[in-house]
Amino acid sequence: MAGRVEELLGKPRSAWALGDLVALVRDQGMRLVSLLHVGADGWLKTLDFLPSSEAHLRAILTAGERADGSSLFAGVGISAAASDIVLRPRLETAFIHPFSPLPTLAFLCEHRGRDGALLPESPQTIVARAHARMLRATGVDLWAHGEVEYFLGKKAGEGDVYGRAEQGYHATAPFVFGETLRRQAMGILGDIGVALKYAHSEVGYIEAQQNDGRIWEQHEIELALAPLPDAADAVVLTQWVLRCLANQQGFECRLDPMLQRGHAGSGLHFHFSPRRAGVHLDCMTPEGDVQPEAAWLIAGLVRFGASLMAYGNRVPASFERLAHGKEVPHAITWGRFNRQALVRLPVLPRTEDGRSVVPATVEFRLPDGSVHPHLLLAGVAQVMLAGREEGDIDAVLERSAGASAGAATSKASTAGAVPRSFQEVAVCLARDRDVFERDGIFPRSTLDAALRTLGLGDAAPLSH
Repeated sequence: MAGRVEELLGKPRSAWALGDLVALVRDQGMRLVSLLHVGADGWLKTLDFLPSSEAHLRAILTAGERADGSSLFAGVGISAAASDIVLRPRLETAFIHPFSPLPTLAFLCEHRGRDGALLPESPQTIVARAHARMLRATGVDLWAHGEVEYFLGKKAGEGDVYGRAEQGYHATAPFVFGETLRRQAMGILGDIGVALKYAHSEVGYIEAQQNDGRIWEQHEIELALAPLPDAADAVVLTQWVLRCLANQQGFECRLDPMLQRGHAGSGLHFHFSPRRAGVHLDCMTPEGDVQPEAAWLIAGLVRFGASLMAYGNRVPASFERLAHGKEVPHAITWGRFNRQALVRLPVLPRTEDGRSVVPATVEFRLPDGSVHPHLLLAGVAQVMLAGREEGDIDAVLERSAGASAGAATSKASTAGAVPRSFQEVAVCLARDRDVFERDGIFPRSTLDAALRTLGLGDAAPLSH
């Protein structure tokens, strides 16, 4: 389905030109232009303009505006003495702002340095370069999508008709109160150009407790496959839309990996699909062997998945989820269908004659809602290339293979354990940092900053 701007312009976003967007602002009576971008912390930032003329609007859209890089990228090598960077709108990302009180056209931005080149420290630059490196080195165009799980909370009241603890999976109204908000979010995401797969309520219903008084229910919006940079943007926009809607309607939206020990935690699983020449590749042969591209990815994820936690599991509750949550990976294993494996190959829906109707994917089940999606997905591309370079991929897959279904037993018991602290993640990242730095994809200063953050120990690296 086309987004709202595509419908108004009558052409796909890949064909939008400056004149199209200037005309849209004029014809739709847009008052503001909003430049959105992702900083080093993974949060969405905003810079707003009230264009005074068409010439002013054109200047904003073609040149962008300067910003303080030392504030946006604190600790990653941009000093206050030379901190100017430039935000430049990516015209193909334009959407009508769904929450602005005035008609507003919004854009996602890239970051550029004083020399006009893409800023190496920018998360958008890092994931775009990692994606391009994969394509250049292998001919593989790696696509991904995230499963955005979240908790929605409200005060318990008289007349509430809801379900029981851990019984929320695929529940429908009136047994969930968040169904309407979830559907509103789906409509808004479609309007702003974020493609979706589906959405539903999740298992993690938490009844009101004496010390809280709120009912918590869990929901999920599963996004559609997209190139790595677009997949990262989609996660950030989805989390933003959910939080804005919840704020408007008096709910609390939480992306915490764990709200209560023993209950279902919220992951943010990512699915990956390698493509060649515009065609999604199978992960398995008809004989049941892993295809080469999927093998590179699985090998990379089981070898370097612990280091990826620096960008996929960034709060103390991340480790609480891994220790006490349900259907979470405990050991560094992979398997077909197994929801307790670090990496799994999900079942594919098929027609009666056996044809698959969706691309096959490799699912990475370790990240959670604290994720920095741009840096995580860039890291996945880097470790997939490292997996390709393994001398004996078959041996790596054999050593890390868990059970194909059910509990991760047998071989899983001899596999390495998933890290349980920031310090353990830091050790892994320090050991593997050369994989991330190859071809200059992750700047040294970005990895140095991650290691310093992980060294905070029991303190939260980031509030999310």
